[in-house]
Amino acid sequence: MRTAHSRRHLVAAAGVMLAVTGLVTGCTASTGESNTGPTNNANNSESGETVRIGFSGPAADHGWLGAINSAAIAEAEKYDDVELVVAEGTNDANLQISQVETFINDGVDAIVLLPTDGAALTEVAIKAMEAGIPVINVDREFSSPFAARVTVLGDNYGMGVSAGTYICEKIGDNPDAVVAEIAGIDSLPLTQDRSRGFADALEDCGLEVSNRVAADFTVQGGEAAASQLLAAAPQIDAIWNHDDDQGVGVLAAIDAAGRDEFFMVGGAGSKNAMDEIKSGDSVLEATVIYPSTQGADGIALARLVAQGKSLGDLVEQDVPTRIVLYAPVVTAENVDEYLPTAFAS
Repeated sequence: MRTAHSRRHLVAAAGVMLAVTGLVTGCTASTGESNTGPTNNANNSESGETVRIGFSGPAADHGWLGAINSAAIAEAEKYDDVELVVAEGTNDANLQISQVETFINDGVDAIVLLPTDGAALTEVAIKAMEAGIPVINVDREFSSPFAARVTVLGDNYGMGVSAGTYICEKIGDNPDAVVAEIAGIDSLPLTQDRSRGFADALEDCGLEVSNRVAADFTVQGGEAAASQLLAAAPQIDAIWNHDDDQGVGVLAAIDAAGRDEFFMVGGAGSKNAMDEIKSGDSVLEATVIYPSTQGADGIALARLVAQGKSLGDLVEQDVPTRIVLYAPVVTAENVDEYLPTAFAS
């Protein structure tokens, strides 16, 4: 059962994905007809003026963050006109501020920044922008629109909508279905957005969250939260777990409790989760993607901005200021399409 609300969200998100696809392909399809759009839209994959891009992100203490960093580096290596300067990953906002100040002093052509704390890094990002260095903000937003030329985000609200829509399609005809939720860190806006999207999608098919616990994006936290949930809820029909890294612990708790009367939807898109889905022997039968390509997308966008180019499939003369990536649901039917970009927990 897919509702009008969910359809509207998914159609809008699909439109964004078309833009991102243009970013990846870097050129328009050849039809034999002349291209009447701006000339800087064509041949983005061709080598241009060499640009130095500074990249700084948090410490890779989480599978998803590790994938962010490695994908960004791999993306830069695709281009012979990109020189990537990588700062050591850190969870210390002050250290990251000093890294950005070093990029500014070195006169890089662009900075890709996944801030350990968006608010804390806002001032130094504005400083870079005022120095004429475009900043590409990834995943965690700054607190001022003047701090970034482009912001690349996963769709946290959309993750919730996608998870809720999938559950509605499976059990929406049962008004008494018990739906449980294992969130991430409740104090984070991203967790709040995911829960809000999930509740909105469930409401469209007459369901609601019956039992909810919060974890902390770690294996240990996921196991503890899931154990608490299972002890409190003797009957469950569906679970949405926000994060596949903590999902390793969630599945361990489920196995220890000997429970299998429900199905589970994960979140983020880890290889571990996709292997479980593909096996067909797990309660985990779907996961919602939160792209670990955001850093790589930031590198590709930084290159385009620094070279004065735009997205290949858009008529718009400049790179958009904000790109929100799609949150698709991965199931046994399409898992092979997503495994190549899955990250290891």
